[in-house]
Amino acid sequence: MKFIISSSLLLKNLQATIGVINTNNTLPILDDFLFELKEDSLTITSSDLETTMRVTIQPDRSEETGSIAIPAKILVETLKTFADIPVSFTIDLTTLMIEISAGEGKYKLSGHKSDEYPRTPSLEDTTAINLDSHMLAQAVNKTLFATGNDELRLVLSGVFCELSPDDITFVATDAHKLVRYRRSDAKSQDSANFILPKKPLNLLKNILSSQDVPVVIEYNKTNAFFSFNNTHLICRLIDGKYPNYEAVIPKENPNKLTIDRHALLTSIKRVSIFANQSTHQIRFKVSGKELVLSAEDIDFANEAKERLTCSYEGDDLEIGFNSKFLLEMLSNIETDEVRLEMSAPNRAGILYPVNSENKAEDILMLVMPVMLNK
Repeated sequence: MKFIISSSLLLKNLQATIGVINTNNTLPILDDFLFELKEDSLTITSSDLETTMRVTIQPDRSEETGSIAIPAKILVETLKTFADIPVSFTIDLTTLMIEISAGEGKYKLSGHKSDEYPRTPSLEDTTAINLDSHMLAQAVNKTLFATGNDELRLVLSGVFCELSPDDITFVATDAHKLVRYRRSDAKSQDSANFILPKKPLNLLKNILSSQDVPVVIEYNKTNAFFSFNNTHLICRLIDGKYPNYEAVIPKENPNKLTIDRHALLTSIKRVSIFANQSTHQIRFKVSGKELVLSAEDIDFANEAKERLTCSYEGDDLEIGFNSKFLLEMLSNIETDEVRLEMSAPNRAGILYPVNSENKAEDILMLVMPVMLNK
């Protein structure tokens, strides 16, 4: 099995897929890439059993088809040191020895049998939907930070996707904060919902954010399959029932605070430095056209207070929030102004972008309050 390929082309594709490989695998074969050479195409696969990613590229020259598993780390580290030069691979499928020739250098390493590599799940009884890569990357970006890390509540560790003939909705929550991202410019013929795990979404986000291509998503009861350009990603869906997220979004919120997003973000950054480092509690006191942000850490006698001008409709209100959650939310909104709608100090606050340029995009972010110490 022989082929010649550009080192930078190979490295770019290996770096896109190496994110699937875990640092400590129970099966040693999962530390490898699977290389499969067929006529004029080279397919490279990486897997952790839950997520499988496959890229197909064309070598400059190839002879004799075949397949072998090649240790991922040593291959990528070696390719990183090359300039953009043709690299020649000569593989003896009997001894599993791999010889790499690049410029004046020759490098040898030992591969593994390809039949030990886990098989890619085949997709049966699937439904397909087409989405724009930029839209999908945006949806993942806006929701992924709100997912949970609790292994006992696995359904909250992923992003809930709800497809309907009217729109597509992505939801993430960790029970303290919630994001609902809805697009009316994307629709599905069939109504369906499923929970996508965090790891494959992170991989997709990194690859798709710089591309503008159509993405085909196929799904059934157990797996989702994403394909775009020369890349295919298959992931196992999270099994379980997602909580009724609409039920936790308060509908009546008479107190509406509209404020410059950047001013609020930088103010919370400063004030939160003085907050208790375990609760991250920050106090909002709103009256008239003034918002007073304050935080204190009684143990160290630290305190901070800032005044901001705002536009406010409603009764005077004092409410506490976790500053970390607010910072994450405000950093994931792109508009100049935001609106925070509240009803009472013990009810969730809802954050909306104001005057979004994209009218098809509907973003709602919910943050639970924290009890204030009087």
